[in-house]
Amino acid sequence: MDTAWNLAQDLVRIDSSDPGAYEGRIEQHIKSLVEARIAKMPAELAAAVGVKELEALPDRRNLMVTVPGTSDEPRLVYICHMDTVTLGEGWSEGISPLGAQVIGDDLYGRGSCDMKGGLACALSALFSLLGRVAAEKRLPRRGFSLVCSVDEEDFMRGVEAAIRAGWVGPDEWVLDTEPTDGQIQVAHKGRTWFEVTMTGVTAHASQPWKGADAVAAMAECVSCIRHAIQATPAHEELGCSTVTFGQIQGGYRPYVVPDECRVWIDMRLVPPTTTEAATRMVEEAIASAEAEVPGCHGSYVITGDRPAIERDPDSGLLAALRGACEACGTPAEVGFFTGYTDTAVIAGTCANHNCMSYGPGSLALAHKPDEHVPHADVERVERVLTALLDRELW
Repeated sequence: MDTAWNLAQDLVRIDSSDPGAYEGRIEQHIKSLVEARIAKMPAELAAAVGVKELEALPDRRNLMVTVPGTSDEPRLVYICHMDTVTLGEGWSEGISPLGAQVIGDDLYGRGSCDMKGGLACALSALFSLLGRVAAEKRLPRRGFSLVCSVDEEDFMRGVEAAIRAGWVGPDEWVLDTEPTDGQIQVAHKGRTWFEVTMTGVTAHASQPWKGADAVAAMAECVSCIRHAIQATPAHEELGCSTVTFGQIQGGYRPYVVPDECRVWIDMRLVPPTTTEAATRMVEEAIASAEAEVPGCHGSYVITGDRPAIERDPDSGLLAALRGACEACGTPAEVGFFTGYTDTAVIAGTCANHNCMSYGPGSLALAHKPDEHVPHADVERVERVLTALLDRELW
């Protein structure tokens, strides 16, 4: 079953970086592949298969392909994002981000594991389903959709648009194909983002007492937040809450007391710590900084708020996916995803308890130079995703 492997190479060669080329070319490429498969089906069955586009952002379209079922059971949905992070620098000599080189057992290129390898596996499973529908001249019992989303690597506005349009909701069984290191990953840390601004008073650096150092105040604020997060309780599965101060701006000359500093904060929160609790930490840190550096004043805005998703041991999709893995001879450990995915957005927004991740590759290789995915991983996930459709749709 090398359909997915060949598809993955084709997809890697298409630049869909975000920001950058975005998803236009790859969305049209996938749409044309799907339409070519549908055209080979008997006319009455081909007419039943739905292909929809949804402009989630200007000139950036989600794509959904639906094979309807004959029952009212919840649809099974594979959701895969089409965008990648930027191509980046630092790739080894002879390896191009868009080259799709196969070296040994590995496919190299931007998005090979995050997540064009997984997207290729989902497409292969869809093509297998369309072939079975055509061969048996009937629709499956349970419906199936493949959703290809935009903007996952930025603000996840693609999946938000899909939710608003009713493409997914609280009842569907939803699986994304992010790289999961061979695991079924069923839980996610929350993701809360803050932008904190500290203002002060400018002065000559030789007379700092005449000013108020906004950078010094921000340093106090950062230290307080870091220690507050470290003091939060751990979760038995998700581990500890973490904080990263990913970007900072402040001052304009080394000999001038800086009158403004801004920092962007990424918190990955686990229950029982919530965004509300984190907000109190930020407010207390700002108050401490203002007291430590008189004349400075702080403010903040919350720029992202995604809740943590905990495992539901009674999930029907989890049981079905584990069964498909075992049937394929690749039993999978159940774990959690350290990042945040489209399925996590669906789970958090729609209170959907059947959302999880299972895909080829390792998250440790994503977003880096020399990103790659092993052939064996792609083949394994292709088999499992196809088996899951065969077992649960008919």
